[in-house]
Amino acid sequence: MTQSSTDFGSRTAKIERTTSESSVSVEINLNGTGASNIDTSVPFYDHMLTALSKHSLIDMNIKCTGDTHIDVHHTVEDTAIVLGEALKQALGDKKGIRRFGQATVPLDEALASAVVDISGRPYLVHGGEPEGFEFHQIGGHFTGSMVRHLFEAFAYHAGICLHIKVLGGRDPHHIAEAEFKALARALREAVESDPRHNDIPSTKGAL
Repeated sequence: MTQSSTDFGSRTAKIERTTSESSVSVEINLNGTGASNIDTSVPFYDHMLTALSKHSLIDMNIKCTGDTHIDVHHTVEDTAIVLGEALKQALGDKKGIRRFGQATVPLDEALASAVVDISGRPYLVHGGEPEGFEFHQIGGHFTGSMVRHLFEAFAYHAGICLHIKVLGGRDPHHIAEAEFKALARALREAVESDPRHNDIPSTKGAL
């Protein structure tokens, strides 16, 4: 794995990771406008990451090639790993951020809630997806079970505490998209600068 230096003042990061299963490059800008260029070779995943960028206002350039002739699992997971590492790096010492963010987002009949704590302690609580969702092939490539798995990989490598709950829904596409958009809006709030302070938002003095 190679990493570029990070300018914490502009809150950007670029990370590349290559294994026998995938090659991933992720570049993000936390002070962005939600512009993105996403190509993971998994169409539905591209759609979800584009929504994540758009609604978090985090600029993302993501490129991944992997062994999708076997399964999309490695490509999806490895992209989430590198995206999490990039977020952690771009946050720097986390001075002045709001730290906490939450959002509840509808998509037609689906409704999902996400709560984020930029805590430095990785944790995922995830639930509420309807029975059978994990077996559904969304877009013919993306298995529903990958949603929870990629959130877990992302949260662990970003060092964040993440709670996501599906409150309702019927269509698997809508359910997954509501989850991603809720995460996006919660992240947008959590990584924003807080004009009322510029220190680390923790009684411990570190996150």
